[in-house]
Parts: sequence; C-alpha cells; structure tokens
Amino acid sequence: MQFLRLSYCVQRIAPRLPIVTRAAHTARDGLPIPPQIPTIKDGSQSAEARAWIERFKNREIPRSAVELTFSRSSGPGGQNVNKVNTKATLRCPIDVPWIPLWARDYIKKTPAYVSSSQSILLTSTVHRSQAQNVQDCLAKLHALIVSAASAGLVNEPSEEQKARVRSLERADKARRRLEKDKRKQVKRGRSGGGDWD
Repeated sequence: MQFLRLSYCVQRIAPRLPIVTRAAHTARDGLPIPPQIPTIKDGSQSAEARAWIERFKNREIPRSAVELTFSRSSGPGGQNVNKVNTKATLRCPIDVPWIPLWARDYIKKTPAYVSSSQSILLTSTVHRSQAQNVQDCLAKLHALIVSAASAGLVNEPSEEQKARVRSLERADKARRRLEKDKRKQVKRGRSGGGDWD
C-alpha cells in the first residue's frame, strides 16, 4: 500500500516540472539564409533584403529551429489547466543564421528580447491545446522577424514621384514669388508720399 502512495506522489510532482525540448538549427530546416548586410544603405541592398523577405514569408519556422518549454497555463480552463502543460514558451537565440543582421537592432528594442540571454522569448496561453500554443508561438516569431526585417528597408522613389516633387517645388517657388511681389507693391505704395487732400 505504501508503494502505491509513493508512486502517486511521484506522478503528482513530476508533471509540475517544465518540459523542455531543445534543438540546434540545421540546414535541413529549409529556412533561407539572409544576405550578410549589417545595415541597409542603398537600393541594391534593399532589393536583396526584399527578395529574402519574400522567400522567408513563404516558409514556416520549424520546431527544430527553436527551444520550446511547456508549463501549466493560468486562467480559466478547469481541470485542463490544472493537469496539462499547455503553456508554450519559445526561446530563440538572436544570433542564429536565419535572422538577418540588419533586423537584430530592431528586435533588440522589442519587448520579446531578453538581453541577459541575448534571445527572443515568446509565450502563448491562448489555446487549450499544447500543439496550438506552439503554432501560435512560431507564428509570433515569424511575424516578428518579418516586421523587423522590413523596418530597415530603404525605399527608393520612382521617377513619377521625383517628377511630382520637382513640379511641387516649382509651384511653391512661383507662389512665393507672387506673394513677395504683392508685398513689394504694398510697401512701394506706402512710400510714394501720397496726397491727403
């Protein structure tokens, strides 16, 4: 009888420990490697970055590319919350090869960045299922990387935009010249020594 109690206690305590799965990034993951551009300065670098972003948008980040931790969720959910490790916590080092160099400064300014471990930390407790919370974390990481990579892009104006700016500048100069001429005439009229008779 005592042995059964001991096994019950062990089963009761063991699920409270977080479950950790770790994996290193490998070439099998299929994530495109970004161009080695520390900061985007001109249109050609911006074009390379845009091409990488388009390739990255079409890919999903695999579970094997990040470290996942599972623990008990909080909030409503009844017995499911009390018994099942549904909360997913994702940790990803910022120096993995598939995160662009030019996006890292932007990521470091986000609340998801943990400076002590130099990693990205995201959690999800939205769903009652562990698998759905993992997918939610991976989707959040994907969106963060795409927005960080897109934030530093340099937009080159088109020829239409350049022509429009030039025409607006010419119109502004002409308007200012007319206002100055009008003001000049007003002042000249005052100094003419007009007759008050």
